[in-house]
This record gives sequence, C-alpha cells and structure tokens, in this order.
Amino acid sequence: MYQIGDKIVYPMYGAGVIKDIEEKEILGETRSYYIFQMDHSNMQVMIPQGKTDGLGIRGVVDSDTLEQVLEIIFDGEPDLSVNRHQRYHLNVKKLKSGDIFENAQVIRDLVYLRKQQKISTQDKSLLDNALQILTSELILVKGLTEEQATEMLNKKIS
Repeated sequence: MYQIGDKIVYPMYGAGVIKDIEEKEILGETRSYYIFQMDHSNMQVMIPQGKTDGLGIRGVVDSDTLEQVLEIIFDGEPDLSVNRHQRYHLNVKKLKSGDIFENAQVIRDLVYLRKQQKISTQDKSLLDNALQILTSELILVKGLTEEQATEMLNKKIS
C-alpha cells in the first residue's frame, strides 16, 4: 500500500506523487483510488488500490540505483537478429514491465540504432516515451528541473 506523498512510477506514463487517496463510486461500486499526479506532463490519474502490482507500479529508485541505470545506456548493443516488428513488441513489453533497467535497455538499443540508421516513426515514439519516463524519475530522485533532467539525458545519449 502506498501513502499520500509517496513517489511512484506508473509504466508507460512516468513518475509522480500520490497526492490523495479517495473513495469513488464508479459503475455502482465504491473503491479507494490513489490520485497520482505527474507534474512533468501535468496529468492526474486515478489508480485503484489493490491493482498497483498488476499494473507494474513501483516506488521510485534510490540515487545509487539511478546511477547504475544511467550506465546501462552505454553498456552493450541491441540484438540485431530480431526484425523491426519483433523489436518493437519486445520494447513495448519492457516498458510496460515498469522495470527501470529494462527502460534503460530500450533507450540504449534505440539510440544505438538511431546512430546507425534512420529509425521508424514507431521506434522514435517509443524512444521519446522511454526518455520521458526516465526523465520524470530523474526529476523526482535527483531533485532536478525538467530542463536539467532532459539536458543530463541528452548529454548521455548524444
């Protein structure tokens, strides 16, 4: 169970803070919901309590773990034996897992491919999403502004 003020990551959306816990009646059923605020996208999401594990929601990582994740972006190369469609589905699965290390692998692989060749619009969109998710966590863990976090990541992937 999370509490008000907890910093969490919602896969495919990014990191934010639980601002409130409210009971809502939806379709005749009363449930408790986390009110999750993502300042980087100015979006608020209601997440049913008890469903967080199934959605891949996790607490933000600590600063040391984040540094390890940033190193992954430089370590290794993508599996070039898979075709574009297989790669896309594998990358979506990695992002949906909520695992920050898998998110970093998606960034690493797509940045590598982007440097070697032009990547598809789908891959570009996936890379942008993966970068936004990592940027939002950087903001919360390191206490950076969005501009500082974006600049920090851009330096690493350039």
